[in-house]
Amino acid sequence: MSPARDRVLVDADTVAADLQLGGLQDPFGGAPLLLDVRWALGRTDGLDRYEAGHLPGAVYVDLEAELAAVPSPEAGRHPLPSAAEFQEAARGWGVCSDSRVVVYDEVGGTSAARAWWLLRWFGHDAVRILDGGLEAWRRAGHPLEVGITSRVPGDMVAHPGGMPVLDADDAADLATSGVLLDARAAERYRGEVEPVDPQAGHIPGAVSAPTTENLDDEGAFRSEAELRARFTSLGVRPDATVGVYCGSGVTAAHEIAALASIGVPAALYPGSWSQWSNDPGRPVAVS
Repeated sequence: MSPARDRVLVDADTVAADLQLGGLQDPFGGAPLLLDVRWALGRTDGLDRYEAGHLPGAVYVDLEAELAAVPSPEAGRHPLPSAAEFQEAARGWGVCSDSRVVVYDEVGGTSAARAWWLLRWFGHDAVRILDGGLEAWRRAGHPLEVGITSRVPGDMVAHPGGMPVLDADDAADLATSGVLLDARAAERYRGEVEPVDPQAGHIPGAVSAPTTENLDDEGAFRSEAELRARFTSLGVRPDATVGVYCGSGVTAAHEIAALASIGVPAALYPGSWSQWSNDPGRPVAVS
């Protein structure tokens, strides 16, 4: 695994061995802190699924309540939480200044990447995504536990600004001056369907780059060579400035993680299409 990929991803066997070496009972014993981010658009049973079976010692993270501020047409469906809000949530999960964090879900990392990105945005770099998520853990034959796990409160201090971001004007400019990737499904980009936001289409000049194409058939990240070839075909060059948006800033974080795994930095447009499409002054493209 390359250094760039190793900073973003970790495999199930490595996590299992790390848990055994660090000791699950001692929150300061060196074991990674596991965060379970069960979320998918239109589903509200994340906590129930977590209680039915999760990685040993994992703490449940509520994406809607803890990884986003209150939604609005002006800010989008998943605005970034404030530093105070995120710090309170992260301390509740048990995150300390020296914690090594692993985040996972059961949708290929497409929701867990939101926690990965926010932790880095708020200054906590020691965080990786479990490659392949819960299914990879199960396939490897590692055990699950049931019920709810709580941790000793942590002491993380949130300092925003650790990852690049775009506002709507920045995104519009980048669509013509650099590479702006649209991480939604291709049919939403083309304007054929729009299940949640007020207008169908995409930001003019943006390139369709569905997040799901970062993953292989088993829900793990594609190889470094495959990801590099994919993003090169989308116009990502070594000297390009890259930004990513999606419906509401959640799955775009997965695209940023995929880019980071091949050493390409990219900025997130947090408001994404849910903000853009609520502004009647913003142009919309379809094709």
